[in-house]
Amino acid sequence: MKLIRFGEVGSEKPGIQLSNGDRIDVSSFGEDYTEAFFGSNGVGRLAKWLEENTDTCNRVDGAVRLGSPICRPSKIVCVGLNYAKHAAESGMSIPKEPVLFFKATSSIIGPYDTVILPKNSTKSDWEVELAIVIGKKASYVSETEAMDHIAGYVLHNDISERAFQLEREGQWVKGKSCDTFAPLGPYLVTQEEIENPNDLNLWLKLNGKMMQNSSTSDFVFNVQEVVSYISQFMTLLPGDVISTGTPFGVGLGLNPPLYLKNGDVMELGIDGLGVSKQKVMDYKG
Repeated sequence: MKLIRFGEVGSEKPGIQLSNGDRIDVSSFGEDYTEAFFGSNGVGRLAKWLEENTDTCNRVDGAVRLGSPICRPSKIVCVGLNYAKHAAESGMSIPKEPVLFFKATSSIIGPYDTVILPKNSTKSDWEVELAIVIGKKASYVSETEAMDHIAGYVLHNDISERAFQLEREGQWVKGKSCDTFAPLGPYLVTQEEIENPNDLNLWLKLNGKMMQNSSTSDFVFNVQEVVSYISQFMTLLPGDVISTGTPFGVGLGLNPPLYLKNGDVMELGIDGLGVSKQKVMDYKG
């Protein structure tokens, strides 16, 4: 299934995108895509409910805004430097174990919403990433058990302010958590639709020019490894997001570096997970 949430900011409703591209409102199922939904086999229950109720659901007009396909999760855990070429372009060594950092959930927006460059930003950058959505509480899980704890996958643009991230004191989270810095979607694709998450093409264009074009087959640490690894240090709750890192081609790695500016347009996609598009605007206080 492809889970969507649609409507105005703060008033989104749950929906489904059907295989023919039509979108339907599943509000009458009675649950939004929250921690409680994922943690109670919501995906399975919704699939069974749809067997008898799809035809009675209202259609959603294609012009209606899409929000993040999940309600605000308890956390977004990101894996840094998880592609060897990206580590090289960042001037950093390939890590011996996953590099972890957090991204504030208040940064989440819809797949076609506007990205606002934060106040005093000078080096905001793009990062196409495969994100994992946890479907079952995970604590101390093995790599062989990891897939049992995944609800599905979602496209994520892990936008990053490099000056905040790398030139200020403290941790990366400051450069990762600005408002609008986590566009998710257009939809959450449930696990059974993605045969191998460790072999998906992912790409990003800036103003129509291809900047990133790679494959998750180039992961340093694959999906099973990162889920298992993170679960050794914290409990992953249903609905939590793990963003698995970005391939080479970010603005930081260019010579000279290139950063986002007012009016830029980012378009990005991953095999099976759809395409998103965000326009960039300056902060206006």
